[in-house]
This record gives sequence, structure tokens and C-alpha cells, in this order.
Amino acid sequence: MKMGRAVRMSAIVAGAALVLAAPAFAVSYPPPKNPGGVGKPPKGPHRTLHVGKHARYHSIQKAVNAARPGDTVKVAHGVYHEGVKIVGRRKRYLKLIGDPRHPEKVVLDLRGVKGTAAQNGVIVNGADAVTLRGLTAMHYKGNGFFVVNATGYKLDRLIAKFGGVYGIYAFNTKGGSMTNSVAAWNNDGGFYIGQTPIQTKPLRTIAGGLKSYGNVIGWSGTNMRYVTITKSQFFNNGTGIVPNALDSEKWPPPEDNVITHNEVFWNNFNYYQGAPFTLRKPATGDVPYPVGVGILLFGGRRNRVENNDVYGNWLVGVGMLQQFLLKQEDARDLQDNRIQGNRFGLNGTDLNGRDLFYDGNGSGNCFGGNIGVSAVFPADGSTLATCPFSGPNHFEQNAQIEAVGWSTNADHTAGWVRHPHAPKPGYNALEVWKEGKDIWGGR
Repeated sequence: MKMGRAVRMSAIVAGAALVLAAPAFAVSYPPPKNPGGVGKPPKGPHRTLHVGKHARYHSIQKAVNAARPGDTVKVAHGVYHEGVKIVGRRKRYLKLIGDPRHPEKVVLDLRGVKGTAAQNGVIVNGADAVTLRGLTAMHYKGNGFFVVNATGYKLDRLIAKFGGVYGIYAFNTKGGSMTNSVAAWNNDGGFYIGQTPIQTKPLRTIAGGLKSYGNVIGWSGTNMRYVTITKSQFFNNGTGIVPNALDSEKWPPPEDNVITHNEVFWNNFNYYQGAPFTLRKPATGDVPYPVGVGILLFGGRRNRVENNDVYGNWLVGVGMLQQFLLKQEDARDLQDNRIQGNRFGLNGTDLNGRDLFYDGNGSGNCFGGNIGVSAVFPADGSTLATCPFSGPNHFEQNAQIEAVGWSTNADHTAGWVRHPHAPKPGYNALEVWKEGKDIWGGR
């Protein structure tokens, strides 16, 4: 490497761990513990505790406090100004249910709530097999719905909007599900699964039927593993889906994840020009997140990106980049990842800036059967080995340097290649936020 290039690369990578990933802000979280295996369901009889203006309990938290393992807490329509905590084995198999048909009618609004109660709409800590269903959380300081140190959680028909850090978030967990839910206008990730414990007999987590828009990142997954993201929409975020490796959480890199049959489009939300949330400085520095990316693997092993529809992302549709700043050197390189069978550019009517990007780092990474590919980076496709493939990939350092430069440029759109968007009934493309009605495909 020439000296000038070395100096340039050093300046660029000083904050690159942040550039392509979403570490948590300075929010107080419970210490991680091994969640273990989910136990047998508790014996009944089980009760249903009702919460509402005309019910026995006027507070969700008071009903949760009174509930025994396996009980159901049923919440009536209304706005509840509280942060709910479901903690410990004595709350295992608890069901907290609002209105699954109309979750927008059962709202936890944290405006006016102070102290630790204002951090999360609902937090589940150390309670296995808890179900949260049919609820909305808004204006939280930390997360909308947060599960930590638990096995077998079920998060269904939830809405998490406006503020906080993450919308719907699972950390240090095993074998859960996130389904049929919406996350919008969060100032970090809409959905997030992070720090998945390494398992010899993995419990897979299923995320499906999701809608994520208006967030800095639609889905962030630091050191996540055994997760399937499917049949979901990620659009109008700064970046769509980013499994990533970071030193800030245990067990890097992301491994054995499947991203399949999703629609990933129009992730060109330049929130630096305005957003309905307050922009915060991330904990690790001042380097910005990328804008204009559909799906990016930032480090990782044995991940599969297959059969997705990816269009209208003006920087990159799907890409892979080495996590070259990770302290755990043996976890930096991309290994045995597959990007195949995806459909790009909506039949030529809504093109990505570049459909495929790969810096060529690592080994066993391959591309195959992708349809509608019109532009790649590097332009000669020298890094894009065809599946099946084994052995070292062809690394292009210049491609890596230029790709990192896309994100560190003061103009967050400098690397974009704009194309017209095809009309999509019920959806409007978002580049710059304007105050007004939430019309970008949410509820």
C-alpha cells in the first residue's frame, strides 16, 4: 500500500465500526445473563387479570405484579402513561395482551413518565416464554418493547414509533419470534436482535410479517445468529437490514442468519436533513451511518441473503464488507456467505444505485442466480464469485476504501446514483422528512 493510501485509509476507518452498524446509545440496560433453556409451562389453573378504566386494575404494572406464571393480563383500549417491567422466573409464560386486531388502540405513551420507567414501553428480563401482543409503544427514551436474558419470547402485532433507541429489541436471548409488527421513526434501529449466545443445538428465532420504515436502520443485528427474517418490508429507512459484528457486544460475528423473501426498497431516508426524532451522537464517535443501502453484511459467517426483492436503494442494493476494525481478529473476515436468487430493480422500473457490492474479503463467499442485476461494484465484478464457491475470495482494497468513503463523506448522498421510483399504491418514497401525516405505509 502506498503511503498516501495508508494515511487515507487510517482516517476513514477511525470510526468505521460505527459507519455500517448501530451500537446502542448510552441507555441503562440490565446485565446480560445466560438465558438457559425454556422450562415446562407452569401448571394451572391460570387467571386473566383485566386492566382498564372500568376493570379491577387501572395500571398495567399493578396487574403484572399480581400475575402468576402462565396468567394473562388483558388490557382495554386506552392510553397508559407507564413503563411496564416483567422480570424474573415468577413471570414466565405470562401473556400481556392488548387488541391484536387494533394494536393502535392500546397505547403505552411514555410522555410524562420519569426515571427508569421512561426507558422502555415494556421490558421483559429473565422471564421465559412471555407473550406481548396487540400493543403500541410511543415516545420511549430507550426501547419500545425490549426482551433480555430470556428464551422463547413471542412478540406479535406490536407497534413501536417515535423516539427511543430501538423499536422492538431482543438482546442475549434464544429462540423467540417477532411477527406482524410495525417499527417506525426510531432514531436507531426499528427492529434489533443482538448478542445471540452461541449454541450447539440452536434455537432459531423467526421474524416475519414486519414493516419497518422511517428509522435510521430498519433492522440492526449486532452479533446476531440463528435468525430468519422473512416476508417483511424494509423501506424508507436510512439503511434497510444490517447484520453486523461489533466489539460492543459478545460473540462476534453474526452467523447462520437467513434473510429471505423480503421486500427491501427506497432506503434513502436522509434523516440528517430532518427527522421526527432528535438525532443523537452515537457512543463511539461522530462518524455517520450510511444512507441508501438495502441489505449489508458487515462481517459475518454462513449468512444467506436469498429470494428478496431489492429495488430503489440509491447507494447499494445488497453488499458485503469486512469488519476490519474488530478487535477479535479471527472474527473480522466474511466466510461462506451466499447472496443468491434475489430480484433487483423491479423489472427495470426502479433501479438501485448499484445492485451488488463486495470488497472481496474472506473466503467461500458467493453470488448466484440473482435476477435484474444492472450495476455492480467494483464495476468489473472481479470480487463476485459464482456459487458454489470455496477457497479465498479476490480482495480489492480500493473497493473497500471507496465504499467506506461513501459513508464518511460530509455529503451523505455523495455516492448515490438516483433513478426514478415506480409508483407503489399506498406508499410514498421518503428522502427528506416533512412535517405532516404518517403516509409512508404504516398504520
